[in-house]
Amino acid sequence: MHRRGVLLFAFAFAVMADPVSSVAYAIEAALRALHGDLALLLPTMALVVGIVVLVIVNYHQLVARYPQGGGAAAATGEAFGEGAAFIPIGALIVDFVLTIAISSAAGASAVIAFVPALAPWRVLIAVLLVAVVAGGTWFGHLGRTVFAVMTVAFIALAVAVLVSGLFVDPRPAGTTSADPGHSPLVAVALAFPVAMALATGIEAPSSAIAQLGQLDDPGRRRFGRVTLWLTLGVVGTITLALTAQAVRLGIGVPHEDTTQVAELARAATSTPVFAAFQLTTALLLLSAASSSFQAGPGLFKALARHRHADGTTTGILPAGLGRTNNHHTPYWGVVVFLVAAGAVTAAAGGRDQELVLFYAASVFVSFLAGLTAMAKFSLRERRIGFLVVNLVGALAVGFTLVVNLTRGDPIISIAASLLIAAGLYWLWVRSGRPRGIRNIAAEAEHEE
Repeated sequence: MHRRGVLLFAFAFAVMADPVSSVAYAIEAALRALHGDLALLLPTMALVVGIVVLVIVNYHQLVARYPQGGGAAAATGEAFGEGAAFIPIGALIVDFVLTIAISSAAGASAVIAFVPALAPWRVLIAVLLVAVVAGGTWFGHLGRTVFAVMTVAFIALAVAVLVSGLFVDPRPAGTTSADPGHSPLVAVALAFPVAMALATGIEAPSSAIAQLGQLDDPGRRRFGRVTLWLTLGVVGTITLALTAQAVRLGIGVPHEDTTQVAELARAATSTPVFAAFQLTTALLLLSAASSSFQAGPGLFKALARHRHADGTTTGILPAGLGRTNNHHTPYWGVVVFLVAAGAVTAAAGGRDQELVLFYAASVFVSFLAGLTAMAKFSLRERRIGFLVVNLVGALAVGFTLVVNLTRGDPIISIAASLLIAAGLYWLWVRSGRPRGIRNIAAEAEHEE
């Protein structure tokens, strides 16, 4: 029981590094979309958390169906044919690139917020952080425990900021406005999809449970479900609490060389605690980037051509993407993600608030595919209660995607997801439609 407790701690808090780290930029992204209207910020973030709840309720069901991992790819492939699994796979590839880019850019922002003199070198710092994280990944897995410790450290310091902030008077900072540009209802509807970056990483437990080879199916199912709800509790609580405190203290849209969460911490705490909070924020963001630097090349490795013990050959990508070094790192995959994420980071000027406009869209393609598949299973099995849950979740995710598309920018990441999916499908057909594609996401998580 003790060993299982340690394993659950390491697994759960490592897997939630991505959504927890998103707090560093998601709240500010919503406020920017609201044109600085603090009065609408809390309702907007409450709507974001509400949609995260709907996604988690559905993924609770999905984990039960696929305790060996696979997530949306497994569900979509089973429901609509193996070729359909490439839709969530393509979305995940784009999501991994954007996670690395935005986490590195936000890490640079956290550093600059503490040392403003570094602002002229923002792009260089952000791109260097991408390279540093890639270099660390090159030498193997940093370990779930390291990610877990970073997550817990950030949570502890966030709690310190929240508690100390209760005893300070309002300290307005940044730009605020009483005019969001639309009626309140429309303004919230247009702003919340930008902050749905908070939902990225929510799907991770459904695939990452494949790492838990030491557990049986019921054990993996339990770990996956506990992690989903623990993630909701931690991310939802911290998000809403920081949002409420930002509103109370009057922390508006920050100037270009700092961040809203940094100004909140600066106003609420002493300088030493502020410094520790900024350092921990940067390290957590880099942990999230490192996690994607492992998952992305791992997915490429699973898709690469390789020979099995029985002499058969499967896979659709060049065999080189499956080659590993002495630390079991698929190094060419790391290079591909390094180049892609570095280019995206540089193109955005090293600014996380530029990248967040594109960020949450692709992963919602994966959510929609998975939830639609679960709805088909529920209908086929005549489980009306589950069907209602699946349809409500799918409608909420679909609505988020539609609103995202009306903003224009997210169409780029959605188009990239679909183009990658189409390219992989074409390679799959050329390779003779090898079986097992829907289990690729689970296979990618297996550790050597």
